[in-house]
Amino acid sequence: METETERVENSREVDEEEEEKIRRQKKPQEEVLEAKCLPGIISAYLNYPKAAEENLKKCERSYQKLSPAHKALVTHFPTKLQRLRGCYWCISMNSHFIYNMIQAFEPPIDLSKHMRKPITGALSIEVPFTSLQTHVPLVDVNKVRWVIRNIVRDWGSEGQRERDECYKPILEELDSLFPDRHKESTQLPGEWTIYPWIHTNCNSLSDDDQLRPISIPDIHPSSAGVTEGFSMCGGDFVEVFNESSQAGMWDAVVTCFFIDTAHNIIEYIETISKILKDGGVWINLGPLLYHFADEHGLENEMSIELSLEDVKRVALHYGFEMEKEKTIETTYSTNPRSMMKNRYYPVFWTMRKKCATTT
Repeated sequence: METETERVENSREVDEEEEEKIRRQKKPQEEVLEAKCLPGIISAYLNYPKAAEENLKKCERSYQKLSPAHKALVTHFPTKLQRLRGCYWCISMNSHFIYNMIQAFEPPIDLSKHMRKPITGALSIEVPFTSLQTHVPLVDVNKVRWVIRNIVRDWGSEGQRERDECYKPILEELDSLFPDRHKESTQLPGEWTIYPWIHTNCNSLSDDDQLRPISIPDIHPSSAGVTEGFSMCGGDFVEVFNESSQAGMWDAVVTCFFIDTAHNIIEYIETISKILKDGGVWINLGPLLYHFADEHGLENEMSIELSLEDVKRVALHYGFEMEKEKTIETTYSTNPRSMMKNRYYPVFWTMRKKCATTT
């Protein structure tokens, strides 16, 4: 016969299962947001080889403007451009990776009408081009290039130092606060080869450094601590999570180089407070390099840029208490062999949402 304690425990398990279903279930509104964003995102990815080719042509035009005497000093330069375009397949390999990444999308996307003839040569690769969107904004083109660099940060051996500097303190804090989290790690050689540093000729120690390949991933994604309950949703953070069904549903929120991507950082903090349970924790690491601060000429582009002091004051208003705070020195998606490495000194904190007082 079931005891009262067993009934309470069983009831608690059912409640937790229902909460988990609500948290992980993708809402129709989320699917609409993803569908709205998807065409522009795919267009930007498919436009990558065209944009990279245009960048090469610009370099070639600049070289042709040199005087014969100056050309004689850099006779290897045309060979370098040719290596970028063909011999070492830098652009082609990046495009090949991007295309296969898009093909892995669920549900599958038919890209057959967005294909052109394979590039000729020792390696035959079908490279996609865009017809989903005739004009891809420069800002979206640059985002694709940053994605390639961020893949190295997250999944390449050259990104290990940055991962240790940024993700390690976050994971250690999570392990301390939630010791029963599942952890395992298995090494696996890289399956893909990309060339993340080809998009700029600046601050290179040598051509070989700029054209070096990177193998990814350096570990198998399934062994990176991603558990069965993991889910991802595309769309605006506030729009996705600012629903009544998300209120008080999460034990922890982790933000890494994220809160300064907001048009309105106050709204981000309010949303984080809303979705956390009473007693839940907010772990954050990142600078305040507000992404929309320099959008000059866009009259309706909102950008609220608070100091760190003001950010903490707003967090206090929304029920947070600071438990831990320190400064960490790191870089972000930096080429480790570049002559220029921007250093960040972001704040790392753990805040806890105060439990609501009852009278």
